Amino acid sequence: MIKKLLRIELINTGSELLLGTVSDLHLSWLGNKFFSIGLRISRQTIVPDGSAIRAAIFEASLRSEILIVTGGLGPTTDDITRELVAEMRGSKLILDQSILFQIKERCRLRDFAFQSRMERQAMVPQGAIVFPNEHGTAPGLYFPAVEGLSWRAPHIFLLPGPPRELQPMAQKYLFPILKQLSGNYGIDECRIYKVVGMGESLLEAKVGLELSKRDDLEVGYCARPNEVDFRLIGSGEVLDEVEPFVFAAVGEHLVSSNNTSLEETVINLLRDSGCTLATAESCTGGFIANSLTDISGASEVFQEGLVTYSNQSKNELLGVPPELIEMHGAVSEEVVRAMAEGARIRSGATYALATTGIAGPGGGSSEKPVGTVWIALSSERETQAWQEFFPTDRLTFKQMTSRTALNYLRESLMKL
Repeated sequence: MIKKLLRIELINTGSELLLGTVSDLHLSWLGNKFFSIGLRISRQTIVPDGSAIRAAIFEASLRSEILIVTGGLGPTTDDITRELVAEMRGSKLILDQSILFQIKERCRLRDFAFQSRMERQAMVPQGAIVFPNEHGTAPGLYFPAVEGLSWRAPHIFLLPGPPRELQPMAQKYLFPILKQLSGNYGIDECRIYKVVGMGESLLEAKVGLELSKRDDLEVGYCARPNEVDFRLIGSGEVLDEVEPFVFAAVGEHLVSSNNTSLEETVINLLRDSGCTLATAESCTGGFIANSLTDISGASEVFQEGLVTYSNQSKNELLGVPPELIEMHGAVSEEVVRAMAEGARIRSGATYALATTGIAGPGGGSSEKPVGTVWIALSSERETQAWQEFFPTDRLTFKQMTSRTALNYLRESLMKL
């Protein structure tokens, strides 16, 4: 059976999160770290600054044993998390002179003028344990669970909002306490199988439905353009038992079984085979080159990337004959083959990938509707070309085309 864990809720405060001017970076980081120590976040809530924080804390406290609240510990009038929790717990705020000294010293060292409002950050509720902030001015606070209040008061952790402050504080203070509170639950393993070219419905039919019948496995999916993360959570022994079934069902669509991305897999295959790559992109606008160069070590195998968006650039940079474009059109098998071959010869790379297509919403025709794309892969041995059809928005079109092209390269490298 899947083990029942402590119920942990996360409340992120800040109107800027709901306005969309700031992205929430806490859930993914905390969720990943929690799982590594055998814990899971059961729910996340985002609330604006102000009185909504009180209601969110009260409601979450009814459901959880551990409550983590981020933000609202600063010096300004909208930073009231500390005060709200102190009031709810019936705790008096007392000025902590050591924290006040640290704040003033930080201001002095950074040549900031100390403002009287900053003194609020040195107010510590009675009964709270202070987490010193080595990367900011607002300390974190821990309120152990208590009985006898008019509301259920679980363990409450108040952490600063900026990730540069929260993350080191969590590593040093939060996680050790959570390990102690959680006891010996044991740690499940999560394996993520990267699958390309197979939709999540087909993936579920081939493998997920059968595995979901087991009560010692948790099965999940995360779909992206032309890619699905197939997730299994369970003990290492159980995962080892079912993994051959996953491999057999997914077959050549499996990119990796350890959450390694398609791009990293391609980089590793190129490196292991002693091959190099160049790209010539039209409709993808450098998307392939960008995704590859996000991977550390790409410089060992990636020679160059050309964005030849215009017909003139295809001619001047890749040597595609103008008459070829005039006869067949820029979006054609003949042109994409010439693009790939030109990129390979120009760069001296072992392989070259090329893309040309109609991203839309305009520019299509009855013969070549929006979403039409040609992909070519050239090597000294041969040049292959494939026509695909991705009638979607421009960004998704670029993503799907790029991932399809990289997967063709991966499949070719797997045959070496």
